Amino acid sequence: IELVITVAIVGLLAGIALPTMELVLQRNSEHELRLALRELRKGIDAYRQAYDDGRMTKNVEESGYPASLKVLVDGVVDAKSADKRKIYFLRRIPRDPMSADSDSPAEQTWGLRSYASDADDPREGRDVFDVYSKSDGVGLNRIPYKQW
Repeated sequence: IELVITVAIVGLLAGIALPTMELVLQRNSEHELRLALRELRKGIDAYRQAYDDGRMTKNVEESGYPASLKVLVDGVVDAKSADKRKIYFLRRIPRDPMSADSDSPAEQTWGLRSYASDADDPREGRDVFDVYSKSDGVGLNRIPYKQW
């Protein structure tokens, strides 16, 4: 009888611990998502600032936003530098922590919104104005990850 009681207590504790652990894992993934979005958006904003400051050759047909996320890592030639040094905006492109696709490059795990698309209907285009998670999941705050 003591063995049955012990097994029942262990089963009860395991039943309580499992949902708590899932909650902790989701909270950690959401924290990583917030950090990755912040890092990418800061890189995009820094690129636009460099464009506005005249550190890149301007073209009337360009919006001033990077053509891809890869440009943020590869850098661009500083137009104000005498020896044509490059300006870098990110060290690496973070992977979307909510993406189930672990084989694709990190750049492809993100949804991209061009400057020409609406906020309510983000679409890719000639530039990268913003990024979002492609995940269909919903956060603990009840907001879909795509809207973060």
